[in-house]
Amino acid sequence: MEQQSKRILTLDLIKGMSVIGMIIIHTLLIYANVKSQSETAIGSFIVFLGRGTSIFLICMGITFMTSSHQSLTSSLKRGFLLVFAGLFMNFMKFMIPVIFGFAPDNFIQKYGWDAPIEQQYVYLVLLGDILQLAGMSLLFVGFIRKYVTNKYGILAIGLIVALVSREMSGITVDYPVINYILDLLFNTNYPAYVYFPVFPWMSFIIIGMFFGKWFMELNYNSSKLFRNMLYTGLVFVALGAPLVFIYSDYNYNGFYHMGPGGVIYFAGWTMIFLWIIFRLTSGSKENGWMRLLKYCSRNLTSMYMIQWILISWGKGIFGYRQHSIGYVLLLIVFYIFLTFAVQMLVDLIRKKKPFISFRPFPADKTALK
Repeated sequence: MEQQSKRILTLDLIKGMSVIGMIIIHTLLIYANVKSQSETAIGSFIVFLGRGTSIFLICMGITFMTSSHQSLTSSLKRGFLLVFAGLFMNFMKFMIPVIFGFAPDNFIQKYGWDAPIEQQYVYLVLLGDILQLAGMSLLFVGFIRKYVTNKYGILAIGLIVALVSREMSGITVDYPVINYILDLLFNTNYPAYVYFPVFPWMSFIIIGMFFGKWFMELNYNSSKLFRNMLYTGLVFVALGAPLVFIYSDYNYNGFYHMGPGGVIYFAGWTMIFLWIIFRLTSGSKENGWMRLLKYCSRNLTSMYMIQWILISWGKGIFGYRQHSIGYVLLLIVFYIFLTFAVQMLVDLIRKKKPFISFRPFPADKTALK
């Protein structure tokens, strides 16, 4: 029964939906002109979907606590691998078009840097994306999982990370390598732009770990977990809303570098959203759509890298932020199919079971009679 399973179908489906969602969002951000992004209903809705990063991170925290790989060593190893995977992805995204001469001229201009073009592209390779966030966070949360046994202690650490993030932002030293690490941790804006600094974004992962620990204490009862998540979410929204809307300069100040109030507010809405999705999917029989989403969930990291590389390379073919929403919708469909095609090719190379091998009929032939 699902209540006795360590895996939660809702989380698998949400992580799978995030794969589809990020292809849609990134295609819009790269190819749609400013008017299409901000002045059309479809564009505005897709941009709004891009504010769902906290959903993925809380899901990551829950599954991190219930994973079969519980050792500190495995957490540290995966953390380093994800950081280097992020750097490799950036190299493929930005340097391959430059090396082979199909990078769009207007792309680099949006950053407004005065440095030589070669140095500007080095900055782009160092750009902090969600892979760097996940990797750097694993270097910390592995110790939390090992040494903090009380779930409220875990939650307290998550809130402390959010509380100190604004105060720690901007710390720099005179050594570029150390500055880059500080940049990933606290967003110093030197030497590269970091979209998801560890402080405060790691808070969402740790809050997810709190619920993962609670899930274990509930003997893996999904219904009780999500009911508790709903109640906690309502409290978080009530606490975070006045901070965000009254003291926004300190507590929000933009989506990517929000303060403590923003973390609490977004975490609250994320918990409520997860409860809604659980209620919608609870008791559902597995179908083709669910199998596809579970496939995406299992291959989330590789598909994230694949879609970003493909979309970035396409700038040299389709142009950068030049198109209307209709043209972008066609590109979205194109990149969804292309991402799945490349992922299945990777499956074949690695001799893994691809999604297309799922049987549409029952294994027992007598059931067809």
